[in-house]
Amino acid sequence: MLRFGILGCGSIGGFLGRLLARPDGPLRERATLVAVAGRDPVQAHRLATELGCEALAVPELLARTDIDAVAVCTPSGTHAELGTAALRAGKHVLVEKPIDVTLEAADRLIDAARHTGRTLGVISQHRFDPAAEVARAAIEDGTLGRITSVLIEVPLWRARSYYASGQWRGTRALDGGGALMNQAVHAVDLAQWLAGPVVEAAAHTGRLAHDGIEVEDVATASLKFAGGALGALLATTAAYPGRTTRVAVNGERGSVVIDNDELAYFHAAREGERPAAYGAYGDGNQAADRCPPPPEPPPRDRIGLLHQPHRDQLADFCDAVRTGRPPLVDGAAGRRAVAVVHAVYTSARTGRTVRLDESGNLTQDKGRTP
Repeated sequence: MLRFGILGCGSIGGFLGRLLARPDGPLRERATLVAVAGRDPVQAHRLATELGCEALAVPELLARTDIDAVAVCTPSGTHAELGTAALRAGKHVLVEKPIDVTLEAADRLIDAARHTGRTLGVISQHRFDPAAEVARAAIEDGTLGRITSVLIEVPLWRARSYYASGQWRGTRALDGGGALMNQAVHAVDLAQWLAGPVVEAAAHTGRLAHDGIEVEDVATASLKFAGGALGALLATTAAYPGRTTRVAVNGERGSVVIDNDELAYFHAAREGERPAAYGAYGDGNQAADRCPPPPEPPPRDRIGLLHQPHRDQLADFCDAVRTGRPPLVDGAAGRRAVAVVHAVYTSARTGRTVRLDESGNLTQDKGRTP
C-alpha cells in the first residue's frame, strides 16, 4: 500500500485527493491518502476536512515517515523545485503535467530521481484512455500500415476570468506558456506516444483574444515525426465557445481518430484486403467493434474529469514503485512533451525550423524557414 501526500490544494489536487481518499478499482489495495499541503492553510484545511486526512505545511508533509509518495499538483513552474525536495526527502514523486516549464528544470528533477533512486512519474492520463490503448495497439501491430500523417487539434476557449483565477495563470515564469504548454501538452504527449517522437517543428504563435497575459492563446505548427510522418498542430484558448480535443493518426492501411477521449473513428483494411483505389471516405467506421461504448456514461469528478484514466495512471505508478520498473509516463516522457512545446515556441520566435535530437534537445536548422 503506497501512502500518498498531495502538494497543492487546487482543483487537480482535490481531484487526485478524492481518488486516493476513497480508492476503488485498481487503487483499492494499492494506495491511500495521508495528508495534503498547500500555500493557503485555510484551503488546505478545507480540503483535508473533505477528504478525511491531515492538513500540513509542505516541510511537515515531506518530513513525515508515514508518507511514501508525493503528488505535486502546484503551478507548473514549481514542479521541479517541489518534486526535487520530495525526492531528496525519500519520497517517490508523481507530478502533474507538464513536468515543469523549462527543459533545464525538467533535467534537474530527472537527475534528482536518478540520484535518489526514487520513482518519478508525470501525469499524462490520456495514455490510459481505452481509445488511446486501442489506437496504440493498432499502430504497433501494423494494422494501420506505415503512419503518414498526424493531426493534433485543441480548439478551446478560456475567458479572461480563467486567467484571473490564479496569479500564476498566463505568466511565463509559472505557466511557462499558454494554450500549448498548459492545455495542449496532453495531446502532444499522446500524439508522440502513438506516432513516435517529433523531430522537427516550424511554427507560429499569437496572443489574439486575451490582452494582459504574457503567453500565447493561439499556436500552430507543422511537425515531422521520426518515422517520416508529417503533422499539423493547432492549440488555442481563443476558439469560442470551445470544441473537443482531437488527435487523428493516418496510415497507408487505416486511420484512427480520438475525439474527446473517445474512439470516434477507426477504419483499417482487413488482412489480405487491398485498400480501395479511392478509399472509403469515412464509411465503414469500425470504432464500435474495436472499442465498444460502455453501457452507461463513466463516472466523472465534479471538475469534469473522468475517474478511470487518472485512477489507472495512479495504479500504474504504484506498481512501478512496487516492482522497480519505470512508470508508463516517466520523467523522460514528460520532458519529451515539453521539448516539443519549446521547439514550437523557438520556431515561432525565430522564424526557423527547429530540430529535436534523439534526446529531445533543440537545435535550429538555420538553412530552412517555415
